[in-house]
Amino acid sequence: MSNTATQTYVSSKKVRTPYPLIDSDPHFKRVIKYTRTSDYVVAGATASVAPLVMLAWEQVHPSLVGKGGFPPIMRLTGFVGLSAGFLMMYQRSTLRFYGMTENKRELDMDMREMVTKVKAGEPLYGKSTLTPYMQGVASRNSRYTGVFLHVIPWFNFVNHDQHGVDTAKYYQQAERELEAKRTGKPVN
Repeated sequence: MSNTATQTYVSSKKVRTPYPLIDSDPHFKRVIKYTRTSDYVVAGATASVAPLVMLAWEQVHPSLVGKGGFPPIMRLTGFVGLSAGFLMMYQRSTLRFYGMTENKRELDMDMREMVTKVKAGEPLYGKSTLTPYMQGVASRNSRYTGVFLHVIPWFNFVNHDQHGVDTAKYYQQAERELEAKRTGKPVN
């Protein structure tokens, strides 16, 4: 196959969800940026479960590991708890991008962010140093991985343009806002 061959993209599968799809493969930074306070609360509660259970077990049935044996166990348990809390937070935020849970706040944030990028003439999903083919590979490898995060933590760190949404809505909204600014009329 020659280098001048036309690139074809594998479109993302359309999954029926009760809420609108924002992004089928959100970048790690966007997921963290869109995280709600309630996600942090759930993450903290999840992170505290493992150490609390370990302390309770130690009270009910002491391990008798001797002096200095229990702190390393608690550090490991704390790390496991923090990891579980982070994954819980990340998954809750990701599921809103997929439209699997209520996402009105994220829809509004997404529209504001993308319209701002359109007005500034920036690429919607960031600049990438990868070839279009490798961007597609990265997209196919991380699309909808948030639903399987509890088994394999897999995140999208690649900027690409394959997110399963029609980006025309961002350009249309930017045109409406620019037209409203020019004419002085409110945006529909």
